[in-house]
Amino acid sequence: MLTENFISSIRAQPKSANTAIAKDVGIYLHELDPTPKVVSSFKKSSTPSNGLVANSTHIFAAQADKAVVHVYSRERGNQEALVSFQERIHCLTLIGDGVIVLGTAEGRLILWEVCTGRQVSTPASHLQAVSCVAATQSYLLSGSEDSNAHVWSVPRLLSLTSTEPHEPLRTLSHRVAVMSLVLGHSSDTTNMCISATKDNTVTVWNYHSGVLLRTFLLQSTPLCLTLDPCDRGVYVGFEDGSIQFAELVQPDAMVNPLYDSRVQATPVQITSLPFSGSSEAAAGRINCLGLNYDGTKLLSGHESGKITEWDTARRYFQREIADLNAPVTNIFMLSPFSGKKLTQAVTVVKPKLAEGNYTYTAQFTGSVGEERLSQTLEAPGFPTDLLEDAIFRFSNPAAATSSSEDEKLRKDNEDLRKVVSEQQALLKTLLSKKSKTKS
Repeated sequence: MLTENFISSIRAQPKSANTAIAKDVGIYLHELDPTPKVVSSFKKSSTPSNGLVANSTHIFAAQADKAVVHVYSRERGNQEALVSFQERIHCLTLIGDGVIVLGTAEGRLILWEVCTGRQVSTPASHLQAVSCVAATQSYLLSGSEDSNAHVWSVPRLLSLTSTEPHEPLRTLSHRVAVMSLVLGHSSDTTNMCISATKDNTVTVWNYHSGVLLRTFLLQSTPLCLTLDPCDRGVYVGFEDGSIQFAELVQPDAMVNPLYDSRVQATPVQITSLPFSGSSEAAAGRINCLGLNYDGTKLLSGHESGKITEWDTARRYFQREIADLNAPVTNIFMLSPFSGKKLTQAVTVVKPKLAEGNYTYTAQFTGSVGEERLSQTLEAPGFPTDLLEDAIFRFSNPAAATSSSEDEKLRKDNEDLRKVVSEQQALLKTLLSKKSKTKS
């Protein structure tokens, strides 16, 4: 049976003396399916909202009101390192499996390569603290309390040869502080980002062009977002403890409303009813949301310490997963499908302030060499080198047939013909002598 896990974090001390919860525990690894339970825990952590990420080997937790990140080893189950920075860290996100992005209280971004220790810092491009960050392999978005969200190019930030100053590609301007950012799952130039702001709005953008696609008006202040796996809509967690679903796609529409220029500038009031079946007031405000891999189960982390599960199809309360007795600030969903990686970081390399030798420290997870067939089958689409070779052979048939492999094959065929001819001559001579002997 498929097993789903997620990681949660809390902030501050327990609200009451609960002997069922271990002291000093700040991060929990949960099993969601088939039976909800706490698998393991990590101590000495007080993590703010948007301050927790995890890769295949480690958990990274920013510490509230401190310039410190705690690093925990998932394999060994303990704290591996305490990493200090020059500015207080407000939020984290992950690029791939080996680059951590940190948003600071001074409006700066720090990129940390955990396998090399290389550290890249941007200027203080935000006037106030960075409140949230989100990233793909190519783009990085940072939201701030100064009401702006900047779009950055990841290759430019991580370039080893570029001497240009680090500047954002563009800015998505809001009216008030940006509370949360999520990115779509597309890889083309129409991918979107969704921002939640304190003026009770959720805004959809095409961050490649900076075009505003849609504005949703809400009845309460949104604190957190999570996006449907198919980008059909976004789930919004509110300060009053309620949850709503904002639909981005209308099945009966001839044109997707996000890309209909006639309605892009018109704000839309969300008409769908909030999720029901639970006492939102008792659970407290929602600090974080998480969605399982197929989008059927929504998890919410509350100020009261409760983690609840919701049925997204019925939009109804399902069950209480856990009560951590302190404000739940982050829910980080772990994929049930482990991607195949050539290397993994057994231990992290702490950031280096000074420039030095670029050394990559990691462990191979499998065989270094792979068969050509396996590489072709596992590649997304057709591999580039395979397509280039096919195009070359079609456009230059004469040159293609005179390749080194074909020449070797032709030589082998000629040698084989000579051997066959010699054998046939020898056989003919023997038959001739035999016939003379009989006569």
